[in-house]
Amino acid sequence: MSELANYSGLLSEIKSRIAHAQTRAMQAVNSELIRLYWHIGQLLAERQDQEGWGKGVIPRLSQDIRNELPEVKGFSERNLKLMDQFYNTYPDLFSTDLIGQPLVAQLPWAHNVLLMQTIKDEASRFWYMEQALAHGWSRNILKLQIESGLHRRQGQAISNFQQRLPSPQSDLAQQALKDPYIFDFLTLEARFHERELETGLLAHLEKFLLELGQGFAFVGRQYHLRVGESDFYPDLLFYHLKLRCYMVIELKRGEFKPEYAGKLNFYCNVVDDTLRHPQDAPTIGLILCQGKDNVLAEYALRGIDKPIGIASYELTRALPATLVSALPSIEMLEAELAAIAQFEPEINGEINRV
Repeated sequence: MSELANYSGLLSEIKSRIAHAQTRAMQAVNSELIRLYWHIGQLLAERQDQEGWGKGVIPRLSQDIRNELPEVKGFSERNLKLMDQFYNTYPDLFSTDLIGQPLVAQLPWAHNVLLMQTIKDEASRFWYMEQALAHGWSRNILKLQIESGLHRRQGQAISNFQQRLPSPQSDLAQQALKDPYIFDFLTLEARFHERELETGLLAHLEKFLLELGQGFAFVGRQYHLRVGESDFYPDLLFYHLKLRCYMVIELKRGEFKPEYAGKLNFYCNVVDDTLRHPQDAPTIGLILCQGKDNVLAEYALRGIDKPIGIASYELTRALPATLVSALPSIEMLEAELAAIAQFEPEINGEINRV
């Protein structure tokens, strides 16, 4: 039996080493590709400056590369123009100790192109680079986070964490929250009930967790808490894997009211006494409302002894009847799709060349 255990351990270690080696190899390949594209962009930019070449040389260059190196992909006209832009965006990338250089070299080309074309502010661009690498975001997830303005929302919730949590737990907890939260994957009528909001979020749990951020693990909805002879049911209960604590989330329709903080403080006390393990950090509460008066929220948290954050949320409501009537019919959409289908071979060919 011990021989089998030893063999299993050996197999597990070898598999782990193979996986790490594959990851390092992929990172090395990506880094060299980014370096290659930057140097090609440098050549294009310098020749254009020195020789006075216009942009017309790029289509010819792309065609000649395809003719002479047909097995090499990634040198379409569009991609060559992007390399030129890439060099002009980071002209000192591989020649000085540019702060963002390691980040740029670690990200895939598609991520770099997206950031280069959508985020003009350098500090914000590097912030998204750090987040994408830390959380392993795909290009599509990165695009969603950029479109939602995550860098402006992260860490913006009102809280009493500085007074109720030790450092650095207080700073980590603050950065784990945002304001506002964007639930644009929901469509609710204007006079929705809180239970409908709760049901909708859990029906789209994957998107909900993505918006909450890294580390949230769902524990339960309307989680039963027994206190004396009474039963209580907080809306949502999570466990945060990085903060190592339970998180109670209360969903409220309309504006924030001070009494919400007292009720959530009560829930956090009960969770701490009944669910929290000795190794866990104190339970954190989060109140999500459609709106809040910041001054009112700050006053409401004074005297509250549990760490609580208050943030707003935004969602997509049902389309008004006037707008619905203006939308294209199914027949119109089918005709449009049929027209697009005629050009699919050409579009797919260009994507494959890039």
